[in-house]
Amino acid sequence: MLLQLAGEGRLSLEDPVDRWLPGVVVGQGNDGRRITLRQLLQHTSGLPDYISDVVPDLSTAGYRKNRWTTHSSEERVAFAMRHPPSFEPGAGWEYSNTNYILVGMVIKAVTGHSWAQEVQTRIVRPLRLAHTLIPGNQPFLPRPHARDYQQFEPGGAMTDTTIAYLPFDGDADGSMISTAEDTNRFFTALAAGELLAPAQLAEMRRTVDVPADHGAPPGTRYGLGIEWTPLSCGGGYWGHSGNGFGYTAWPASDGRSAVTVSLHSRPGDENTEARQLRDVATLVDHALCSSRDEGTP
Repeated sequence: MLLQLAGEGRLSLEDPVDRWLPGVVVGQGNDGRRITLRQLLQHTSGLPDYISDVVPDLSTAGYRKNRWTTHSSEERVAFAMRHPPSFEPGAGWEYSNTNYILVGMVIKAVTGHSWAQEVQTRIVRPLRLAHTLIPGNQPFLPRPHARDYQQFEPGGAMTDTTIAYLPFDGDADGSMISTAEDTNRFFTALAAGELLAPAQLAEMRRTVDVPADHGAPPGTRYGLGIEWTPLSCGGGYWGHSGNGFGYTAWPASDGRSAVTVSLHSRPGDENTEARQLRDVATLVDHALCSSRDEGTP
């Protein structure tokens, strides 16, 4: 949506964050006057991630104790401002959910509407995504739905985490519910230029390297809010993985075909989880390459 607003001339990707959110990004060396909107979308801002502050106890007991706690966007950003930046703006790459919280706040500052309202108006309704919802702080899923299970301790029991963890599930960095079909429809439309003008689509596809130690498949690059990953059969695909307690989703489109892989359990061991994610990446690669071989969309 930030790219759509740029295409409408309502903002520039080179605007400093402080232009739209004066005095919000400040403290511990963080400075919204030196960070651009482009750097928020591309995760080159250096801003710390607020997530560690809202997950004080990564355990079954901690999940159950804290899952109902809600925070405003301003509170989430304030959590992040307690920590120094990871690097100078533009000097590196590191994924930070704080960037997307700020993007949501900028959208409201520019349009006068919440990011959720703008998603409904600009994306959900035009694409007729009938099974896509923005629940906000509503923790319960509409039926029917899958169930999620998280193993918090390696070798421990699987905990039902179907109820959203509201400390990080209610804002612009991931508060959406959808189906694989709707997700495929969205990524197909995005790749086909149905949502962005050519100039903004080109901006979205301007990428930077993702460091090898960040867990992404080799050769992954990051555009404006979207990843590009090479395919074993040549070329690559656009997509964006996402996860929370008990689930992982990986939608992707190579411009011709789209695939969404959704998992509903996560292991507590980091090495096992890393293998799980590699298997998902391999599955996406096989699905998109096979569709080329078979000539099917």
